[in-house]
Amino acid sequence: MIVRMLAAGALLTSMTLSASAQQADLAAAKKEGKVVWYTSTPVETANKIAKLFEAETGIRVELFRSGGSAILRRFLQEQQAGRIAVDVLTTSDPAASAALARKGTFVPFKPAHFDKVPEAGKDANGAHVAQRLNLITIFARSDKVPEADMPKSWADLTDPKYKGKLVMTDPSFTALGLMVVATLSKDFGWDYYEKLRKNDIMVVQGNQQVSDMLKRGERLIAAGALDSYAADDRKAGHPIKTIYPADGVFIIPAPTAIVKGSPNPNAAKLFAEFMLTDAAQKLFPEDGGYAARIDIDPPADAAALGTLKAIPVDYDAVEKDTARVKRRFNEIFQ
Repeated sequence: MIVRMLAAGALLTSMTLSASAQQADLAAAKKEGKVVWYTSTPVETANKIAKLFEAETGIRVELFRSGGSAILRRFLQEQQAGRIAVDVLTTSDPAASAALARKGTFVPFKPAHFDKVPEAGKDANGAHVAQRLNLITIFARSDKVPEADMPKSWADLTDPKYKGKLVMTDPSFTALGLMVVATLSKDFGWDYYEKLRKNDIMVVQGNQQVSDMLKRGERLIAAGALDSYAADDRKAGHPIKTIYPADGVFIIPAPTAIVKGSPNPNAAKLFAEFMLTDAAQKLFPEDGGYAARIDIDPPADAAALGTLKAIPVDYDAVEKDTARVKRRFNEIFQ
């Protein structure tokens, strides 16, 4: 069942949608009255986006929020059953979004500020465009792991001194985890994950669970997780240090797309337009993440993406190898 999730306690500011969106979509969107959004956006930020859009337009947002792989699985199951229930799909899986776009699953649409999103973060024809950029790093409890003992690279995580201290996300649940596992297993070989298994790494569902493990002290090092959770935890007073591995970080766009044949097509376009407005984009750095637009500043006290070494991800290869990667990972960690 789709649940409507609302942010609480946020002071709303006045926002203006682009004139083209208002003229083309607003009246028809208001008649539809709602937009259904499936998303892997961190839950607090997703709630804020929904709340702001509702306040600005009077159009209700029905939000289903889960991990990127879970979002896609739900959408594909509904699609195969001949039922399109969602209007706007935001995942953390550029590979799957590109594959679905090639099949004609999405409505091409170039909202205002489309030109301010990097080329690598969008389809040239507008079939999908990044909502945010996901930075995947290593982070650790700085009060329990001395600076000198912190891992400096992805390869360091196999060191026996980290046995029983590591936690990571499940690539069958979160698409970001899938990107990391597919890439590192190719770069280092599956022996890398065999070694992590021997190091008693804990596998949890998603990034929130990784954060919870560190805050409770049950695990001390996040072995590849969404850095905005580390930023949020620091803001809340937890001693969490981000480590930018010497061999690179992952910078993965989160594509937003309008689903063809959706029940509320006009509201879908209006909501996709809203996703790239100043008001929505500035929520990401406020919550410790990175906006999709290059003209929006990075989070406070965080590295600018251009200063970091990025590990290249072959999204076409990930899309082709998804089933095999998940199967091999599960064989190792079953």
